[in-house]
Amino acid sequence: MAISGRGSQEIAASIEREIARGDLHAGTALPPIRDLAGDLGVNANTVAAAYRLLRDRGLVETGGRRGTRVRGRPAGRPRETEAGRVPPGTRDAANGNPDPRLLPDLGAALAAVARRRSGHHPLYGDPPVDPGLLEAAHEVFSADGVPADDLTVTAGALDGIERLLRSSLRPGDAVAVEDPGWPALYDMVAGLGLKRLGVPVDDDGMEPGGLTAALRAGARAVVLTSRAQNPTGAAVSAERAGLLRAALAHHPDVLTVEDDHGFGFTGQPFHGVHGAAERWAVVRSVAKGYGPDLRLAMVAGDASTVDRVRVLLQAGTGWISRVLQEAFVEVWRHGGIVPGEVARCYGERRGALIDRLAEAGVAARGRSGVNVWVPVADEAATVAALLARGWAVAPGRNFRLESAPGIRVTVSALEAGDMPRLAADIAAAARPAGPAV
Repeated sequence: MAISGRGSQEIAASIEREIARGDLHAGTALPPIRDLAGDLGVNANTVAAAYRLLRDRGLVETGGRRGTRVRGRPAGRPRETEAGRVPPGTRDAANGNPDPRLLPDLGAALAAVARRRSGHHPLYGDPPVDPGLLEAAHEVFSADGVPADDLTVTAGALDGIERLLRSSLRPGDAVAVEDPGWPALYDMVAGLGLKRLGVPVDDDGMEPGGLTAALRAGARAVVLTSRAQNPTGAAVSAERAGLLRAALAHHPDVLTVEDDHGFGFTGQPFHGVHGAAERWAVVRSVAKGYGPDLRLAMVAGDASTVDRVRVLLQAGTGWISRVLQEAFVEVWRHGGIVPGEVARCYGERRGALIDRLAEAGVAARGRSGVNVWVPVADEAATVAALLARGWAVAPGRNFRLESAPGIRVTVSALEAGDMPRLAADIAAAARPAGPAV
């Protein structure tokens, strides 16, 4: 590898060019700091600083004895399957989207907003959060026992989580994340220069023992999903919430972020861990239940944490579009979508697939949301075999840190009647190949 430079910025830029050209592939180990310093004739601290710059940009990651390696998943990669990757005639069970038929009519909501706005334009200096949204958010959180005295709005869940972590942590700090978990969160944490500590997940959410281990290993923040966890569909139960709260109570300075991914489209009740530590936030995006293009999330938390997010917003975008805020309030109050009915539709599809897989001898998970997680021995072979049978599913590699292989199947674009054939095809595709003859 042709790494050059005398200063940390020059060395980092040289390595970045090698990555961009493809000369340094994902997973490639960078030279040990002292070795590269000797080759370049510079101080070891200069190379260490260059590696820190690359880590902060999300280009490399450190793995203890494994050294510093090029990240396996570039930070700029799309969150889900790339457009056009599903061949014509193939059923798409890979993209992670909600069912458009179960989303409210945004046209009617925007028209209502436009009628109310006739002759009026919000201007610079107006309150960043619409009063109607503040009222709605207070109702939404209070109904689940979440203190709602301090609220703000961000451009979706990931934006909210990023601002929460950015305002409270420094590069090099560790964050406890779910494993398997949300690839976009993995990317964002790495892009902030933070260390990911994977915590196993079962049907009830984060496992308490794994969380305790991560906290003892120095995690400065915890990000967990309350409902409809991506990719497993896990939902935190009341009992599990109590155990997680007990683990967090021994670490009062750790920031706890709950991503309530299932808001608006799942029937599982919300069981939170907010308040177990002094610093906490609950983030509720409206994307899956009300429309992905409503780039909006409501954030409740302790006064200090919420205020830090407000400061970052004011220093950057200033506010989230009031049009989007008003449109959400309109669809939430008058959109005609009943979350319980939406949850029932998704539940029927998940249940049908999980039951048919069980009949075929294949274990699968999917307590809530739009996804079913199927453990398999060989992800690539299973995905390829299913594609040959006319199904596109998501390989689990992007969703995992250290957890076992699997595939994610999204049921949004399917019907309950599709599940017998899909389950049979998954069982056949996941079956280990026999010995070569």
